[in-house]
Amino acid sequence: MTRQCFDKAKALIDAANCEDPNREISEGKDWPKELLYSRRMSDMLERYAPDADDAIKLAVSAQHIQRWKSPRSDYPMDRKGYHQWRAELNKFHADTVADLLAKAGYENTFIARVTQAVGKKSLKTNPDTQLLEDVAGLVFLEHYLLDFAGEHPEYDEQKWLDIIRRIWNKMSAQAHQFVLAGHIRLPDSLAALIKQAVSE
Repeated sequence: MTRQCFDKAKALIDAANCEDPNREISEGKDWPKELLYSRRMSDMLERYAPDADDAIKLAVSAQHIQRWKSPRSDYPMDRKGYHQWRAELNKFHADTVADLLAKAGYENTFIARVTQAVGKKSLKTNPDTQLLEDVAGLVFLEHYLLDFAGEHPEYDEQKWLDIIRRIWNKMSAQAHQFVLAGHIRLPDSLAALIKQAVSE
């Protein structure tokens, strides 16, 4: 029954992310953007914490579920607007995955555990939330930091050091060691900057 629930939930999450109208090319294949992100999160979890259980696997898959439905542009383009967007986005992701897990047949206790992680509740004290945050940080460094840098040519070195440190500070000591041991592929053009940011 548990395997049936997991397979159904995973299929529902993938189907939801497949609806993304935004596209991204990866290794010659055209992907719905959030489905690709979900796959990258799952792949990183397998590398970083291969013994993770089903709740974490589903939380990681649903980290950005249907994110395009709550765009940043719907909120004021200032710090207050950003924090409002992030808070409501986390709730949106948690509520969306909760509905899908219920459809898949999961009980409320399991759903609550997944949604607490997806909703970014109790970072640093909830191991599930911290693990999801670790995986998200690792995926960003490996797959998205370079493109993000290309979108912001106006940022100087100090700004980049601050951004990388903010990501680093959300991650656990275990994730730090994973990076420093060379287990993720850092962009060549940013590797030195990343190492400078995390060593200071």
